[in-house]
Amino acid sequence: MAKTKPGKKDLNSFVIGGANKIVRPGDCVLMRPYDSNKPPYVARVEKIEADHRNNVKVRVRWYYRPEESIGGRKPFHGAKELFLSDHYDMQSAHTIEDKCTVHSFKNYTKLENVGADDYFCRFEYKAANGSFNPDRVAVYCKCEMPYNPDNLMVQCDQCKDWFHPSCMGMTIEDAKKLDRFVCPDCSCSSDDDDGKRSLNSSGVSLDSEAKVGQKRRKR
Repeated sequence: MAKTKPGKKDLNSFVIGGANKIVRPGDCVLMRPYDSNKPPYVARVEKIEADHRNNVKVRVRWYYRPEESIGGRKPFHGAKELFLSDHYDMQSAHTIEDKCTVHSFKNYTKLENVGADDYFCRFEYKAANGSFNPDRVAVYCKCEMPYNPDNLMVQCDQCKDWFHPSCMGMTIEDAKKLDRFVCPDCSCSSDDDDGKRSLNSSGVSLDSEAKVGQKRRKR
């Protein structure tokens, strides 16, 4: 009569070989890609378990890079931007290369220095149909684009909207030297019109502190 194999057991942690770092459920990790020429995959560890032979596996929820999504990378996507997907997998824990940090969008924009293992996420992504949550965000500048934390923006002292220097006919160097900036609309009118701010009517507002922080952040 065949014996029933012992069941699996949940683990509280796993030590990454070589990196000597402890991974626990809830941590974000870099995982070895199938193609060594590609960047590591990014995932959030949901569960760690071992079988009767002590083979350790992790249940992960994948982050997608913009270029891996159905719509592809857009101009407003940051270089370190990720989407938290609804795609789950079981993987060998030994494919984990290192830990990383996936910040909220607001916290990322407040970083003084962005490290190699720092990423951010502001959207959840449904891999099957390519939809996003939220599906609308605030837009800025006369180009009406969402905020990209990698790009410098200048704030109008009157309407308080934010603008890309290139859209205002300035270089980045010119923008950094500004003590005060007034956008073309405000310079042509003395009215304090809050309506000049370009917002998607059903959008999710991005915190203005985030854009100020972007101007301070060093790379």
